[in-house]
Amino acid sequence: MNRFLRITFHVSLAILCPTVLLFGQHTGQAPPAVSTAAVEHAIDMAAKGHCQEALKILRKSASRVSDKQLKYPAEMATVRCAMSLNEQETSVQGLVALNRDFPDDPEVLYITTHYYSELANKAAQRIASVAPTSYQAHQLEAEALESHEKWDAAASEYRGILEQNPKLPGIHYRLARIALSRPQTPETAQEGKRELEEELQIDPTNASAVFFLGELTRQAGQWDEAIARFTKAAELDPGFAEAFLALGMSLNSAQRFQEGVAPLETYVKMLPEDPAGHYQLSIAYARTGRKTDAVREMTIQHELSQKNPGGAPKQ
Repeated sequence: MNRFLRITFHVSLAILCPTVLLFGQHTGQAPPAVSTAAVEHAIDMAAKGHCQEALKILRKSASRVSDKQLKYPAEMATVRCAMSLNEQETSVQGLVALNRDFPDDPEVLYITTHYYSELANKAAQRIASVAPTSYQAHQLEAEALESHEKWDAAASEYRGILEQNPKLPGIHYRLARIALSRPQTPETAQEGKRELEEELQIDPTNASAVFFLGELTRQAGQWDEAIARFTKAAELDPGFAEAFLALGMSLNSAQRFQEGVAPLETYVKMLPEDPAGHYQLSIAYARTGRKTDAVREMTIQHELSQKNPGGAPKQ
C-alpha cells in the first residue's frame, strides 16, 4: 500500500470508527516499553550459552531497545544465538538491524561477511545436491573457476550452459569478461566485443554490457560511439556511477567540455571520495570558463589523492 493510500485509509477509519483508533488495537500507539532488566538478563543468558531461553526475550525486545549502549549487545546476542541455533530468518533479520544501527562497526561487518558467506556455501552445496545438472549448478561452478582465473575451464562451463540454454541472459556477458580479462590482443578484444553484442541481442537492458562496449570504443579513441554507449548505460541504470564518469571523460576527450559537466557533476555526487571525478570535473570547468569551480575541484582532488597516494586520476 503506497503512502497516499495508507493516509487515506487511516483518515477514513478515523471518520468511520473513531473509537477503534482511540481504544482499539489499531491505535498507532508505540509498543509497550521494553524492560531493561529483562533484556540484560537475556544478554547474560546468551553469554552463558542458554540461547533458547534468551531468544524468547530478544526476538521481541532487541529491536525496540532505545539505549544504544544496550541495543548493540542485545542485537548482537540475538544474531549469535540465532546463528548457533540455525534460525536463518532470525539471523538475517538481526544482521539487517545491526547493519542499520551500527553500519561502521568492525564486528558487525565481520559477522555479516562470515554469516552470509556461510549461507552462500550452504546454498551452493544444496544446489549441487538437489540439482547437479541444472544450469544454475554449472553457472556456480563456472563463476568459481572464473574467480580463480581459470579462464579456459570457466569458459567451457559457460559454453556448455549456452548449448542447453542459448537464450539465457548473462552468459555471453560472462564470456566477454573472460575474454577481456586475458592478456589483451586484437583477437581477445574482438572476441569480447562479439560476446557483448550477442548478450545485448538476448538482453538489450544489460547496462554492464553496454558499458563495456563503450570502454572498448573509448580505449580505441572512438569518442562518438563511446559517448553513445555510456549515455545508454547511464539511462539503463541511473545508479551506474562508473557510466557517468566514463561519459564525462569521453566528452572531455572529444573536446565537448560543456556537455561533460553534467555527468561529471552527477558522478562526484554519487562517489565524492573518488579523486578521478573531481579531476575530470576540474578540466571540464576550466575549459568552460568556470575558473573558480575548477580550482575548487582540483583542490579536492589533491586532498583526496594525498589521503590515497595510490589513486592516480583517470584520464
